[in-house]
Amino acid sequence: MRTNIIGIYEDEEVVLKAVDKLQENGVTVADVMSPFPIHGIFERLKLTTRLPLATFLYGTVGAITMFAFLYWSSVINYPLKFGGKPLNTLSFIIIIFVLTINIGTLFTFLTYFVRDKLYPGKKVELPVPETTNDKFVIVVSKTENMTDGDVSNINNIMKESGAIEIKESDVNYNS
Repeated sequence: MRTNIIGIYEDEEVVLKAVDKLQENGVTVADVMSPFPIHGIFERLKLTTRLPLATFLYGTVGAITMFAFLYWSSVINYPLKFGGKPLNTLSFIIIIFVLTINIGTLFTFLTYFVRDKLYPGKKVELPVPETTNDKFVIVVSKTENMTDGDVSNINNIMKESGAIEIKESDVNYNS
């Protein structure tokens, strides 16, 4: 297992400044954990996600599938001809719109849970359990290339930037 250097903080602004300071010194921050979302942290860590693209694709496939199904069921398989109404009416739009949102949402949730390996009964190992209450954590992954000087430099930067505690943990929180 990889060893992580973990800096524990008490304030969100201090965490943001610490992330900036670590990155200025060439340290790659693996993750930041907090009891609530921190505005701007994704931009600072340069994290990206393809989840919105997946949602768009799921919605598009859902809309096309629903249109094909509605057209088939209303026009081809069981046409109702009455009152001069055309077979392909605008009533399709409401159903397609609602089901596009529902299908996109459902499959996005499923993708998220599968991608992050969130399943019922999974035991969660947090490096610092207090992150669910009132503490903020910056995680830096130790690599084989890091010397003791690099580790002490990271510890010093974290201490100078306001960490109340610095420790090492073998918890692999990404599995």
